[in-house]
Amino acid sequence: MKVLNLQCARQHSFEGWFASEGDFQTQLARGLVECPMCADKSIQKMPSAPRLNLGGHQAPASGSDEGSPKAGAPGSAPSLLPQHHAAASTADAATGVQTSASPAEQAAFLKALRHVVANTEDVGERFADEARRMHYGDAEARSIRGQASVREAVELMEEGIEVMPLPLPAAVKETLQ
Repeated sequence: MKVLNLQCARQHSFEGWFASEGDFQTQLARGLVECPMCADKSIQKMPSAPRLNLGGHQAPASGSDEGSPKAGAPGSAPSLLPQHHAAASTADAATGVQTSASPAEQAAFLKALRHVVANTEDVGERFADEARRMHYGDAEARSIRGQASVREAVELMEEGIEVMPLPLPAAVKETLQ
């Protein structure tokens, strides 16, 4: 089993589990690998460090590494390990989808969206009509979600009905493996 670190064109990072490198390449070529955040199919494999089992390895005693340069000392190789990792979170102007979010931020975003999906009724294309019926007292008030055109959303807001666009990536609708 190969566990690969993957990233989409919008820089969402995620893991993919494949039987082999060939299996990954085949699925990628067939368009079967997609970002769980935005469903982008432009995926690239990111570098990852192998896990090395060094359980029997002892750290050298201080003073036993006199011949090797200290990290940061003149003549030493620069460290390839980041000292601090901070991912900048910015919204893609065209879609409003988070980009460059850390894995923890992506997980929190998906958790919040799953909570919304679990606690709202999907009224689909009837969203604008249902929102109006609830606003004017013709239907019982409840939490709903659905689809509305930009024009419908503007009309609802002009009537004093609060609406909010909510991106629902594919990962919200199904269990991630």
